Amino acid sequence: MIVIVDSGLGNVRSIANMYLRLGIPAVVSAERSAIERAQRLILPGVGAFDHGMSRLKALDLVGALDERVRAGTPTLGICLGAQLMTRGSEEGELPGLGWIDADTVRFQRAAAERPIKIPHMGWSDVRVERATALFEPSEEPPRYYFVHSYHFACDHPEDVSATAEHGYRFPAAFTRGNLHGVQFHPEKSHRFGMALLKRFAEAG
Repeated sequence: MIVIVDSGLGNVRSIANMYLRLGIPAVVSAERSAIERAQRLILPGVGAFDHGMSRLKALDLVGALDERVRAGTPTLGICLGAQLMTRGSEEGELPGLGWIDADTVRFQRAAAERPIKIPHMGWSDVRVERATALFEPSEEPPRYYFVHSYHFACDHPEDVSATAEHGYRFPAAFTRGNLHGVQFHPEKSHRFGMALLKRFAEAG
């Protein structure tokens, strides 16, 4: 069973509805018991980093999530959810979950090759850097919907599975072992997002 963690940080029903259309069982829950039984976990989120971490702590979910991740449960972080999987963010002061060797950083206007607007908002092509459970290289670049002012910066380049461009090329997705994170919103990305969620559900 896929458990979509309902921490009050995003429209989890959109993800659940995509799985309903795919005919794949998924539940939305903030209960520790559901997380402890999950075969796969999805951690969505929008908003500020410290608020996101505070919500997980207030719901007493950090320990249960950490146990499942350490046990090898496939886990997908979406937007803020992926950022919470890093060590921390320039946006806040609280430490992140620390599951991936990465930090969350603000878009750097000084590093951009052209003037950019922050937040990065709208549809962008994504370049698949390597095949993973979420991505397979194809002739047609996948397009996803982004809304973010921060992105993750991975210590290990091999963890970056896909990139996108907003003034400069930045990591759009990471994979390390059972951990996956995407900076975009698959639940808002129509057929490309549905295909990604399907691959996550069916990956070995």
